[in-house]
Amino acid sequence: MASLSPPTPVIPVGRNEIAEASRRLASWVHRTPVMTSRTLDRRCGGSVFLKCENFQRAGAFKFRGAMNALLQLEEPSRRTGVITHSSGNHAQALSLAGALLGVPVTVVMPRLAPAVKRAATAGYGARIVDCEPTLESREATVAAEAARHGLTLIHPYDDWNVIAGQGTAAFELIEEVGPLDLVVAPVGGGGLLSGTALAVSGDAAGTRVVGAEPENADDARRSLLSGEIQLANDPRTVADGLRTSLGRRPFAVISRHVSQIVTASETEILDATRFVWERLKLVIEPSSAVAVAPLLSRTLAAEGLRVGVILSGGNLDLEAFFREFATRLA
Repeated sequence: MASLSPPTPVIPVGRNEIAEASRRLASWVHRTPVMTSRTLDRRCGGSVFLKCENFQRAGAFKFRGAMNALLQLEEPSRRTGVITHSSGNHAQALSLAGALLGVPVTVVMPRLAPAVKRAATAGYGARIVDCEPTLESREATVAAEAARHGLTLIHPYDDWNVIAGQGTAAFELIEEVGPLDLVVAPVGGGGLLSGTALAVSGDAAGTRVVGAEPENADDARRSLLSGEIQLANDPRTVADGLRTSLGRRPFAVISRHVSQIVTASETEILDATRFVWERLKLVIEPSSAVAVAPLLSRTLAAEGLRVGVILSGGNLDLEAFFREFATRLA
């Protein structure tokens, strides 16, 4: 497998910086609810607290990091505008944050990005530039557009201000429910997982942080085991938000503060999605369900533990679902 071995960066973000980000974002983000399920507790043997970022603005945790980054931009950069690359959730989040703050946003988006996410991004007023569905194409297109228009890059996950913003979800969770033995978060590019790890890294309770990803996109697991970034290589998975390779900054945090990466099969991901829809009446996307699946399957031991789970978002394309439903009714 291909890998990258970049220099390990200094980590300038910790619990204090995430607390500052939480205060900075207080008037902008939704303080999302925490839900529980006796059935889930019974299935995994622990007490599980689900942080529902599917109720966040723009439908995912990504709004936290995007807004935290834009709020710290210098005025000249705000006037000129920003650029990012994203298959959906970060695109929507940055577009909404830009609309709220009057910052022009350009999004480089893979041609095959889900239609619902593309439409929402355009609806917030962003300019969309298409690219091929590879990291190389994303980065080359971003570089060309940034140079042409003088835009500032707000990376979806490899940015300390974004990471600090993402960590505020776990920070809020612990503020609300108290000490946890274990916190589980999905991992794609690593912004949410690294922010989560930093949010609890100074916790006297010694909370353990675990990442969850699809078996078909297990680059984070391989990276943690090998000690260097393993490339995702455009994997196929229903959890489309977790197909990205780890960023250099998130990996620096994950390699120091995350104890384990667990994986879920495609069947387990879909089963967990259905479980949350049916039992908790929460519409989450499969990328969120990846963090629930190891608890349901008991791949991750939770017996007798207080467990926090970050449900990362609820942006998914329901067109096929409702088309099939309409066919059955007819």
